[in-house]
Amino acid sequence: RITFSHLFLQGWDSTREINSYPPAAGPLAIYKIKEFYDTIDYAFDAYSKLNEAIGPYSYTDENNHMTGMQLCVYQYKKGIIFGFNESYIFDSEIEEKCYNITHNIYTEGLFASETYFKDIEFKFSALVHVNLKFSVKTVNLKAAGPITSPDCYRFDIEIKFDNKDHDGQMLLSLDAEPVRLKCKGDTHYVRDNELDLFLRSLLNFLVILICTLSFTLCSRAIWRAQQLKTITNNFFKLTYHRELSHNDKLEFLNMWYIMIIINDILIIVGSAIKEQIERKTFTSNQWNVGSVFLGTGNMLVWFGVLRYLGFFKTYNVVILTLKKAAPKVARFLLCALLIYAGFTFCGWLVLGPYHMKFRSLATTSECLFSLVN
Repeated sequence: RITFSHLFLQGWDSTREINSYPPAAGPLAIYKIKEFYDTIDYAFDAYSKLNEAIGPYSYTDENNHMTGMQLCVYQYKKGIIFGFNESYIFDSEIEEKCYNITHNIYTEGLFASETYFKDIEFKFSALVHVNLKFSVKTVNLKAAGPITSPDCYRFDIEIKFDNKDHDGQMLLSLDAEPVRLKCKGDTHYVRDNELDLFLRSLLNFLVILICTLSFTLCSRAIWRAQQLKTITNNFFKLTYHRELSHNDKLEFLNMWYIMIIINDILIIVGSAIKEQIERKTFTSNQWNVGSVFLGTGNMLVWFGVLRYLGFFKTYNVVILTLKKAAPKVARFLLCALLIYAGFTFCGWLVLGPYHMKFRSLATTSECLFSLVN
């Protein structure tokens, strides 16, 4: 994203790459109609000179010929303002219109968007936002290492002109959505580490096998416990003419086993996704999904270690204390959460218009959490 911002976004500089507080520079924006067209011209000119970039970027055309851009305009159906007499004509329905930009710089000269769109009237008073879309392809050699081969990607780049506030400031931003492609054609990757690849796959399958065995044994233990609960309950009915209480029945449900079953499922799914990624089975990048499964499962595994500390006399006291205090701690946390939510909404509503740290609920919550810590 940073590379594409330097290449295609007019006015971008290195001070905007670091999220500092307070920010080193104000928001990247345009304020004049000419700047709007200049920004489109700058992006088109940079796209036409893609071969000048240091990165190995190519066009999406099979012959590596420059493909067209698409400009999508979102504006109110009617948005005419007469400031001199404080009147307006307004229809809040948003219309979307997309225009393809096809221009050959070798035969038609430099691209000028103001001339290209001379027959199209942009009503800036009614403009909500504009998106300039185009795509590039590349091969990522960074991923190439002792295990994995290079990956092929298509980046769907979108330059956004945000005018939803209608305050005379049109914000600029760039997004690049990566789409993983299946590498084809003339690909040659020398791999002298088949043993490493085999050991990596062996580790994945070993983890899946152990977790499957653990899942089976824990499920069997829970099933046997429920059978024992039924037998015990029937015995109390016949012998003492009463059933087990609710708390007594819960004694037959081992929550440690429930947690182990959950983390086994998470690790099995995460390891399977990891193995598929390493085998290049997925065309899209699934590392985010796999990391959530593996990370959550790993966390529950370490929680499960607390169970074994209960076998020691000293630590068992701590475990029993935590177990006894858990309901009261949960009630305390619920009350604290309500108070925290109250302060968050208060800060967002009161300080939001005046301070950048309180402009959204997310940033307000982060700021309050930092103060609590």
